[in-house]
Amino acid sequence: MIKETFQINNSDKYRLDVYIQDESPEINLSHLRPFVLVCPGGGYAMTSDREADPIALAYLSDGFHAGVLRYSVAEDAVYPNPLVDLSVAIRIIRENAEKWHVDIEKIAVVGFSAGGHLAAMQGVHWNDPEIMSLSKCENGENKPNALILGYPVITSSCFTHQGSIDALLREFYEKGDKEELDKMLDFTACEKHVGSHTPPTFILHTYKDSAVPVKNALVFAEALEENKIEFEMHIFEKGEHGQARANQTTDIGTTSFDKRPIANWIEMSCRWLWEHFK
Repeated sequence: MIKETFQINNSDKYRLDVYIQDESPEINLSHLRPFVLVCPGGGYAMTSDREADPIALAYLSDGFHAGVLRYSVAEDAVYPNPLVDLSVAIRIIRENAEKWHVDIEKIAVVGFSAGGHLAAMQGVHWNDPEIMSLSKCENGENKPNALILGYPVITSSCFTHQGSIDALLREFYEKGDKEELDKMLDFTACEKHVGSHTPPTFILHTYKDSAVPVKNALVFAEALEENKIEFEMHIFEKGEHGQARANQTTDIGTTSFDKRPIANWIEMSCRWLWEHFK
């Protein structure tokens, strides 16, 4: 296996870690694999370890190449920084596709919570002229081919996770320009910008999520349906926010995960991805 790390912007705090499986003459798949890029959650204040390598390694074990993006957070989280980081990361993957044996038409972005918001933003705004220019992706090198959204922040409306939106739009709030702020609140409401350019999407959420209401998943699914974008969605009844793998590998000692249906979500999403990446 090859592990490489790339600095993603001008700060050495933010990076792309990639895990590339070796090519083998015994394995047909190894000559050209799909890539899964993971964006951990953390309210744009941090990136969670629980939603980083454990997720990437799970996809790696199912035959994908994988990576983890530690995108701009905290004081650096202001728009457009995280979205530019993600665009640059996807461009780097495509630039190294031949060396790593990556199928450039099979790159999925997985995001959780605020990382789910970032992934959804990529799905609806990858072709935004400013983002394409800042990330040097004028030819669409930053386009994702699939999204996997785990209990994602989607909207900026009354049922959003306000802390995530506040962190992303902090400078716009501080400016006090209501017209500009309203424009950005609309821009960051992902459900309003779904279109034919948005990739197929897999969504998981829990009904009892008290941090990011399940309504976020529902409005995105509705927008996908209205735009005839294929999607699969699983709403599990039980489980608080931040389930991650929902098993012992990411357990924080507060919940028993035995026999919980949500623990199968990785397998579900892998089957879904392989179906779309035939």
